[in-house]
Amino acid sequence: MAAAVYQSPGVVTVERRAVPPPGPGQILVAVHNCGICGSDIHQLRDGWGLKAGAVVGHEWAGTIVALGEGVDTWSVGEQVVGGPSPRCGMCRRCLEGKPSQCENRSGDISDWPEGAFAEYILVAAGGVLRIPEGLSARHAALAEPLAVALHGITRSGIGAGDTAMVIGAGPIGALSVVALQAMGVTDVTVVEPNEGRKELARNLGATAVLDPSDLELFPMWEPERLSGRAVHVVLECSGRKEAIEAGFNQLGRGGVLVMVGAGIEAPSFDPNRMILNELSVCGSFVYDQGGFRHAIELLASGSIPAELLIDTTDVPLSGLGDALEALATGRIVGKVMVVPEMRH
Repeated sequence: MAAAVYQSPGVVTVERRAVPPPGPGQILVAVHNCGICGSDIHQLRDGWGLKAGAVVGHEWAGTIVALGEGVDTWSVGEQVVGGPSPRCGMCRRCLEGKPSQCENRSGDISDWPEGAFAEYILVAAGGVLRIPEGLSARHAALAEPLAVALHGITRSGIGAGDTAMVIGAGPIGALSVVALQAMGVTDVTVVEPNEGRKELARNLGATAVLDPSDLELFPMWEPERLSGRAVHVVLECSGRKEAIEAGFNQLGRGGVLVMVGAGIEAPSFDPNRMILNELSVCGSFVYDQGGFRHAIELLASGSIPAELLIDTTDVPLSGLGDALEALATGRIVGKVMVVPEMRH
C-alpha cells in the first residue's frame, strides 16, 4: 500500500509498505478520506514529537476489507469511521463518565500507532463506529474534530441563552460555531485575523466576526473593568499565547475560558481579575464519553453544514506536504481531506 511517511520537519514522502494483516480482534479498513488536523500540521510540518518513519492521520473514514480472528460484530464492506482510543474504563474518572481524564492512560506524544494517511489502516474492532446510511465517508471524516469541538463546549458548561466567543476560525473553531448553534446558543462571536476564515465564519452564521485588534485588553490595575463585548464563555481554538490572554479579558463575571487549541508559548493571567470576577480557566482534551456517536448523529442529521466546512479540493497522499503548508499559512481555510485512492 501507499503511505505518507514523516521524514523530518516539513518533509513527507510517499512510500510503499506492506498491507498489515488483521490479527485477532482487529479489522483492516480501506481509507477513503482522512482530514488534516491542526496537530498534523504541528507534527509533520513543525516536527512536534514525531520520529522519522511515522505515519499519522486520525480523522478518517473508510470501508472494512478484512476481519481478524474472532471479529463477529462487523462485516466486510461496511463503512466505518475511526473512533476514540480506548481508556481503562475502571478508574475514578472513567467511572464518572470522563474518559478524557483517564487516570491510567499511558504513552508519550511521540508514541503514535500507524495512522490513516495511507491506503489502509489496521484498527481494533472496538475502535470504529458505523457510518449511518445517507452520510458520506467524506462528511463522516469530520466526526473526530467535531467530537473535539463538542468536548470543549461541554467543558464550558454553556447553555442556551448564554453568549459565546470563539477565537480562531480554523476547523475546530468553525466546528465549535456550528455545534454551538445546533445546541441553541445563537449569540456567537468569532475572532479571527485571516480574511478567508472570517468569510467562512460569516457564512456559518456567526453573530459578529472580529479582528483580534478589535478586542479590549485591560491592565492589571483595572481588574474589574469588563469588555463591552463580555461573554459567558470563550472557546480559544488557536493555541496562541496572545489569543489566550486576550480571550481571558473578554469574559464577563463568572465566565469560563476553555483552552482547546494547543501551543508552545505559555500564557499569563491577571490573578486579581480572576479572583474578583470569579473567572474559570480550563483545558479541553479529546472527547466526551459518547462524543463520537453524538458527532456522527449531528452530521447525519444535516444540522452541521459539512460542505461549507470542507475545502472543495481533495488531495492525494503526494499532495499532503503542500496542503500542510497552505493550511499553516492560511491559503486554505477549510478542512482538507486527503484521499489515498487519488493519484496525481
